Amino acid sequence: MDKVRCSWCGNDPLYMEYHDTEWGVPLYDDDRLFEFLILETFQAGLSWITILRKRENFKKAFDNFNYKIIANYNEAKYEELLLNAGIIRNKLKIKATIVNAQLFIKIQEEFGSFSKYIWQFTNGIPIVNQWGTTKELPSTSVISDAISKDMKKRGFKFVGSTVIYAHMQATGMVNDHVTSCFRYKEV
Repeated sequence: MDKVRCSWCGNDPLYMEYHDTEWGVPLYDDDRLFEFLILETFQAGLSWITILRKRENFKKAFDNFNYKIIANYNEAKYEELLLNAGIIRNKLKIKATIVNAQLFIKIQEEFGSFSKYIWQFTNGIPIVNQWGTTKELPSTSVISDAISKDMKKRGFKFVGSTVIYAHMQATGMVNDHVTSCFRYKEV
C-alpha cells in the first residue's frame, strides 16, 4: 500500500524524498537553520522544487552554507556568484545572503545560537497544527509575522512573513503535514 503524503509533493521523487525525510523535522542546529534560511531566501517568488533541484549547486557555490565564510564574501566572490548558472542569479538575493550571514553571526553572539533566538518564538517546541487538506495551510502566521518583523528590524533581507513561515515549516517549528499524511505523527 502506498504511503499517504501531503499532496504538495506530488509524484516527483526529489520532492517526495524531501517531504519524507526533512520537511517538518525540528531542527535546532545552526548550520542547518542557516542552510534553510538561504534556500528560503532564494525560493521567494519561485517554486520550492526549483530550489531543491539546485540545492547541491547552492551548497557548492556558497561554501557548504558556511555562514562564517559567506559573511566575509568580497566583491569578487559576489561577481563569481552572479555568473554561476547553477544557482538563482538574483543580485539582491545574493547580497541578502551575505548580509544575512553577517547578521546570523550577530544573533549567535547575542543569544548564544541562532537556534535559541528563532525557537524562542515558539517556546522551543514545535507548533502542531491539524490540517485536513493542504488547501488549509496558511502562508503566514502571527508568529511568522513577529519573527519577520524582528529580523527585519535587525537588518535581515528577504525575510517577509511568508518566507519565515516556509522556514518554520521546513525546519519543524510548525508541523504542517496534513493529519492523513504518514509523517504527521512521525514528526
